[in-house]
Amino acid sequence: MSIWLFLVPALALSAIVVALSVLGLRRGARIEAAEPGQRREMRIYRDQLKEIERDRARGLIAPEEAERLRAETARRLLDADKRTEAEVHESPASMRLLAMILVLAVPLGAAALYWVWGAPGYPDLPLTARYAAAETLRAQRPDQATLEAQWQASPDHPEAPQVEQQYLDLMAQLRRALEDRPNDPRGLRLLAVNEGNIGNFAASADAWIRLIDVQGEDTPVTDMVALAEAMISATGGGVSPEAEVVLQQILQREPRNEFARFALGLSFLQTGREDLAFRLWRGLVEDGAPDAPWMEQVRATMPELARIAGVRYTLPPVSGGGRGPSAADVEAASEMTAAERQDMIGGMVEGLASRLANSGGPAEDWARLIGALGVLGQQDRARAIWSEARLVFADDADGLALIDQAARAQGFTQ
Repeated sequence: MSIWLFLVPALALSAIVVALSVLGLRRGARIEAAEPGQRREMRIYRDQLKEIERDRARGLIAPEEAERLRAETARRLLDADKRTEAEVHESPASMRLLAMILVLAVPLGAAALYWVWGAPGYPDLPLTARYAAAETLRAQRPDQATLEAQWQASPDHPEAPQVEQQYLDLMAQLRRALEDRPNDPRGLRLLAVNEGNIGNFAASADAWIRLIDVQGEDTPVTDMVALAEAMISATGGGVSPEAEVVLQQILQREPRNEFARFALGLSFLQTGREDLAFRLWRGLVEDGAPDAPWMEQVRATMPELARIAGVRYTLPPVSGGGRGPSAADVEAASEMTAAERQDMIGGMVEGLASRLANSGGPAEDWARLIGALGVLGQQDRARAIWSEARLVFADDADGLALIDQAARAQGFTQ
């Protein structure tokens, strides 16, 4: 789309504003020139003198009163005449000068503001074009090996950590042992962990891949997370297509995995889809662990992501952004005094309740809130939350069953 489609309306609006301003000045000048303010006042006083004489002639007012009114009005007339002589009116030249200033100031001021806060020369970029560009960037991402090579050659790549020779000798022995026993799960796990400890993240990722191949379907999610972490560390923070596949597999098995959500949002950021990163990280901010190592980065980025996504968003307070009290927290709280319980989980309960009221959440969080309120002795409030949750999950049989189970644990019946 041509930039003229923006400039032409902008110039037209500026011209309209200037024209209306100039017309207003000219109309005011004509009125003032026709009858300045002091002269209008003098005309009124003259008319009043005539009215006084007519009323006196008709006998409507006494002669003494008429004389007093006439003297007062005449005095005011003389005062107005004196002010008229000292009045300075704007000349037509002044009007022209002011109009010229407006003609120049409005468009120039608008251009200056656009130069500072706008994007001069930036082409129009509708959403369809942005999404297409992001998809192209995503499809053309370098693979894992290329990103690793680029990171190794980067001047920002840190120096290798200093490692004791004895440790290096043990690593060499472990590598040789695995050449003879390439499918040894214990040896592969040791290799993967220790390669990462000495900064060999690419070798660590390779060892995790071998271990996952050996374990097959029995691979725990924690091993897949360790693989994704090693792959991303090996590229200096870049999320390759191969790493993204691992992240997607993690989320298929554990949809609320925090690292996977963080890293996948990072991938969206790197490919121009800030809107998708916002959606993913919004849930991470609102139900993730507040002390997670990536949470500070996510929270610092969220306001800008919300602005780009066109969403009005306020970050929740750190103390109220977590998952709410865990089962262990609630159990421990049941053995405390009322004051100690309030100090321990009161803030978490209120934060969870606020988040569910404002943004909603999964059935697990509603059930957790019902249980926490019950332990705190807030039975009426817990029952009200249960009633609300039943309406929210009326069409979700599994969620409804989970919520009813939490309510029955508190002794509630329908």
